Amino acid sequence: MTSVPPPSLQVPLQAGQSFKFTVLETLDRIKEEFQFLQAQYHSLKLECEKLASEKTEMQRHYIMVSHQQQVVQAVERAKQVTMAELNTIIGQQQLQHLSHHAPGIPLTPHPSGLSLGASSGLLALTGALGVSAHMTSKDERNHLDPENLRGEPLEPSSPPCSPALHSPHGNGLARPPTLRKELTGTPSPPVPSPPSHSPNTSKIKDSALRSPFSLAPSTYPAHFGVVSHAGLNGELASPGNFGGSLSLSPQMSAYTRNPNVAYESRPHIRPPGLSTALPGSSGGKPAYSFHVSADGQMQPVPFPPDALHGPGIPRHARQIHTLNHGEVVCAVTISTSTRHVYTGGKGCVKVWDISQPGSKSPMAQLDCLNRDNYIRSCKILPDGRTLIVGGEASTLSIWDLATPTPRIKAELTSSAPACYALAISPDNKVCFSCCSDGNIVVWDLHNQTLVRQFQGHTDGASCIDISNDGTKLWTGGLDNTVRCWDLREGRQLQQHDFTSQIFSLGYCPTGEWLAVGMESSNVEVLHVSKPDKYQLHLHESCVLSLKFAYCGKWFVSTGKDNLLNAWRTPYGASIFQSKESSSVLSCDVSPDDKYIVTGSGDKKATVYEVVY
Repeated sequence: MTSVPPPSLQVPLQAGQSFKFTVLETLDRIKEEFQFLQAQYHSLKLECEKLASEKTEMQRHYIMVSHQQQVVQAVERAKQVTMAELNTIIGQQQLQHLSHHAPGIPLTPHPSGLSLGASSGLLALTGALGVSAHMTSKDERNHLDPENLRGEPLEPSSPPCSPALHSPHGNGLARPPTLRKELTGTPSPPVPSPPSHSPNTSKIKDSALRSPFSLAPSTYPAHFGVVSHAGLNGELASPGNFGGSLSLSPQMSAYTRNPNVAYESRPHIRPPGLSTALPGSSGGKPAYSFHVSADGQMQPVPFPPDALHGPGIPRHARQIHTLNHGEVVCAVTISTSTRHVYTGGKGCVKVWDISQPGSKSPMAQLDCLNRDNYIRSCKILPDGRTLIVGGEASTLSIWDLATPTPRIKAELTSSAPACYALAISPDNKVCFSCCSDGNIVVWDLHNQTLVRQFQGHTDGASCIDISNDGTKLWTGGLDNTVRCWDLREGRQLQQHDFTSQIFSLGYCPTGEWLAVGMESSNVEVLHVSKPDKYQLHLHESCVLSLKFAYCGKWFVSTGKDNLLNAWRTPYGASIFQSKESSSVLSCDVSPDDKYIVTGSGDKKATVYEVVY
């Protein structure tokens, strides 16, 4: 038997001898090569995305410049028409019209108040194209804490009640939206700049947990007043205090609009006096809904005639209850019976009975997690007997609500320092928890055990939803990705990469559409099996929560811009819009689609009744 000399005594290789690797060493080298190639692939993919984004922005810029040139040409043509010629033309038209009616009606010349100087028209147009709202910088948005929302004062210009409910109705086809993604606190010029990629942030540290709710107070003034749908077809809500002295005659302002052409979504940022409908420009208002093809081409969406009408489509919503929680409300849910609302704030969940009108006091308080930690998500099972609560702690609390005094019946502990979102399987047997370490933890609710973990997100998993058949799970993360998981096989099926962090998402209960709320202020509606998608641009800041109606025909989103938006599935026609007095951090829709609940940064929840 030959003995092998110890490593220290082995003879070194001589010149000309081949170096032989062991199997393990060869596998390690292959693994290193694969990882290197994977990193190169990821880098090239990001570069391709950047080039595609730049291409899209150049197309937007081209459309905007072309539209401005058309307006300038139209103004130049209008300058060549004298008042006498205009009066002659109008007089001829009136004579033709009156030839079929009784005589005796005096004919008057066209009022001089209708003349609009070319300089003022161009100035007004330039002001409209260049308006950009202020936004908090990305670094501030990523690292601020919900504590900053706690003591957020109401804006001085905001009355304490009656939030505005209105809708932009149709989709303006005149020009692409003013880009908001890249604003960093100063008004931008009219020419948009190419977007920069939102870098992947490092892992969340226990001492400073980041989440979609770590946001500063909104800088936008709240504008109040109620506008009915009937008025929207031919009237304009009063503009706010934007500043500007341009004015038009009442005749010019009364320009009639087609209800399926665009309606200005934010009149308070329009200079007073700018015409509500510039001739030849589809109403003169910016489009907010765009279809994005597989090759990245963006086109404004022409809404169908039944976009805002028909069974299951709301007409508007009215506020019926204000629930003064006392802390920033980061989580809300409403029971199947629609009698009880649950609001999650700092260290507790409060239970409210909304079945009766009048002022409200909580009927119960459930102390959860630690006193100084925020609740981030709460879900009630359909039988109304069990509530699951997660937040800034490594444990989930399961509450028994069937007892005379609600009590904790179990706690589920994971290795992650926080839970950002929860979802319940359709059979109510499994709970899914989005963790701050990027993992998705799967819990067996009956046995109260950890069943599985889905690993893939490289930063915190912020939002989650499950398909109605219980076979697919959708998650969004602070790593700029949306992922689809096969629950039967326990593997990742799809990954969608974005240039913005994902703060909210929802899966349509009746169709193949997934709505995604972005840190960039966009809402994107993706087809889950085709490259088609829609991009919606009515929010002015981060989209913090999103929820589909159970009928699947519409969904709502809320944001740091104080807005609650209701959208038509999938193309995003705006059904109605409500302006609250602070950032709207959370929302839920009742199972019968009759109520919407929101939680906000001014320490309250709001209950809306959906009117059909």
